[in-house]
Amino acid sequence: MRLERDGYIRTPQWRAAVEEVPRHEFVRQFFDRVDVSNAPTLWDPTSPERSTIDRWLLLAYKDASHVTQLDGRVAPGDVAGPVEGNPTSSSTMPSLVVRMWEDLEVRDGDRVLEIGTGTGYSAALGCHRLGPDNITSVEFDPGVSERARQALARAGYRPQLIVGDGEKGSPGRAPYDRIIATCSFRYVPQAWLEQSKPGTIILVTLSGWIGATGLVKLTVTGDGSAEGQFLPGYVSFMPSRAHSPEPALIPDMLGDADTRKTGLGPDVLMTYGPAQLVAQLALPEAQYIHFGHGGDLPEHLLVQPDASYAAFTGTAGNWTVRQGGPRRVWDQVERAVEDWHSSGEPRIETFRVIAAAAEQRVQILSGHSWRLPSS
Repeated sequence: MRLERDGYIRTPQWRAAVEEVPRHEFVRQFFDRVDVSNAPTLWDPTSPERSTIDRWLLLAYKDASHVTQLDGRVAPGDVAGPVEGNPTSSSTMPSLVVRMWEDLEVRDGDRVLEIGTGTGYSAALGCHRLGPDNITSVEFDPGVSERARQALARAGYRPQLIVGDGEKGSPGRAPYDRIIATCSFRYVPQAWLEQSKPGTIILVTLSGWIGATGLVKLTVTGDGSAEGQFLPGYVSFMPSRAHSPEPALIPDMLGDADTRKTGLGPDVLMTYGPAQLVAQLALPEAQYIHFGHGGDLPEHLLVQPDASYAAFTGTAGNWTVRQGGPRRVWDQVERAVEDWHSSGEPRIETFRVIAAAAEQRVQILSGHSWRLPSS
């Protein structure tokens, strides 16, 4: 099996789960991406009825994520042909799903809280490994949860499914031995820590509005706190609805501003890695907007809710930054990235996360740290 050969499956229990859980039951309908040059991306509804069985099955068992909802409301069965839209729910690629279950280090009898039911495929794998009585899965969207319930029933699994805010967990079934999130958060929800016990492992993708993201593995210490670190590799999930940004407000850039050359340009905001993460930690409320060439707006803009901004002109190695508003936000990014440089440019998997009731911080080996946003 390729997933085993490539190191995603590491134990026989998870190999058996992947072999026996029928993924096609969880992606009976999904959107296939259609890229058209010089036009917006389109999403083509795909199902056995709208495609050949062979093509549908080939896509269903491909190691790829499949979008199952657009704009928080549109399912594949709601449209007759390709449409535009923003993906809001999906079936995650199997290699990532099973990798995360392996990273969670479950033991026989562990009670698991899953945040983000999605199609139900991940919950089905958990049911196969631990039994349905030990799996509680929370989904924000009632329609998504109902479709997952039907798919799970077809596959023969009946875990506890909850419709609600995943940030609040599910206190009625606590405490949990393991918590796994299949959507991303800007911080570790306090409710998860309260619904855990000493030694509980939490696996969650921490992300932000600049675009940096990473999978974090924490161990609960027993006092409502947890500590852990980022795991290697790029992992990205759709954000929890409550952790998605509001549309950015473009500030008035006609007033007073400071303009200067900078050796650190917007490249750092566009390139996955520790420098991008540090920039995001320095400005957790900021949003990066790439307008592209032409027009009256700058090609690259970093904007804060308080209307502070950094606008860039130039090219790589020859950037000019214009800063306006109450704060000089690019100064903050430059200081944070310089702290990372002076610390030896540590890799992302050396970044530690300390989550407590009072505050949550990300720390690098040198001792420099940044506070995560709070609820």
